[in-house]
Amino acid sequence: MERILDFIAKETDGKNYKSYKYCFEAVEIPKLEYEDKKGIQVKNKGETDRSLNTTKSVKDLADKISQTGKPLFKYFLDGSRRTYKIDDIAYGKRLYPVIAGQIGVAICERVDEHSFKAVNFKNPLVISLPENANAQTTVGNDELFFNNLIQKLNSQEILKNQNLKFSKILPYKNTLLTENDKYEDRGVARIQDEMIALEQKVVFELVKARKLNDNSFLIKDGSLEYMKSGESKELSEIKANYDCVVGVSKAFNPEALSNDVKDISRRIAELKLYHRTPAFMYQTERIPDVKFAVWYLRIRETLSPFDGVLKIEKILVREIQEEEGLDSDEIDLISANIINERNPVCYGKDNRWEKHLYPVYLTESFIKSQYLSDIHFINLF
Repeated sequence: MERILDFIAKETDGKNYKSYKYCFEAVEIPKLEYEDKKGIQVKNKGETDRSLNTTKSVKDLADKISQTGKPLFKYFLDGSRRTYKIDDIAYGKRLYPVIAGQIGVAICERVDEHSFKAVNFKNPLVISLPENANAQTTVGNDELFFNNLIQKLNSQEILKNQNLKFSKILPYKNTLLTENDKYEDRGVARIQDEMIALEQKVVFELVKARKLNDNSFLIKDGSLEYMKSGESKELSEIKANYDCVVGVSKAFNPEALSNDVKDISRRIAELKLYHRTPAFMYQTERIPDVKFAVWYLRIRETLSPFDGVLKIEKILVREIQEEEGLDSDEIDLISANIINERNPVCYGKDNRWEKHLYPVYLTESFIKSQYLSDIHFINLF
């Protein structure tokens, strides 16, 4: 039975080296990665209450909602991926890594207080190769070549016998490396981009099914800054789809707004329990046509000054929001509902427990439970 890597090398006129295979997430030294992107510029205040200059408690509103109201958030989105170095392959005079990945993107729905289920789940298997793996090297035929390659790959007995398929081959740039650049990083970035595209897709599908409205919001785990600039019509549609979506980041850079907001990191660190900061309006260089409202909320008291604090984001969809900011009552409502989502905690199950919202934790746990084991996945190759 021909192995996957041997098949790829034969079909792309390359030479594979049977290199050591490993999962990146399992061997890299742990490091803190912020979800904030570079090039943030604060424009002005991000909410309608211009008089709010200090932090504000939303505990009373949270208690009121908990006792008499319905939760604002009904859907919870998380995306995850595992990436693997599975070989080195030579094209011409250079060696390139072959990167493979498992992607998991899910939306879970809380039907009622006793029922929580997945309503949309995508878990494709992907491979990332250098662009010059296209043995035909005809300008403009990369997509056709790699689509044909993936079809041939999925017909191999090793995959058919296990009822598995790879969804895409994601080519990465094979140009010469610059300082601190790695081909491995390029391959992993392509898999990350594919995960982000799937996150956007499941949101669009939820909107198309008319599931999101003023009484039924979605929490997206992580930043909303992942959108890309595009045609104005496309951008308008994307923004409209995120009208009822709130991004909640556990890993944020407390200095991200420091060039524009005085003492922002200290203000975040000194947040009292159940208090929020004023909202700020900002734009990023990556998507200059989109404005965001961002604020910080403390959901738990901890020893570390930034533990227990979440960064909350919402895309400003309408013109009046881009001019005046998000309605302060809506910010209070979102914040109060997020406070109510913090319990029960996942203490002892996850070292980020002090920042976790429990439904998000459940969604993340569901995704990870669907992965092939690292040993199983690596041995496919």
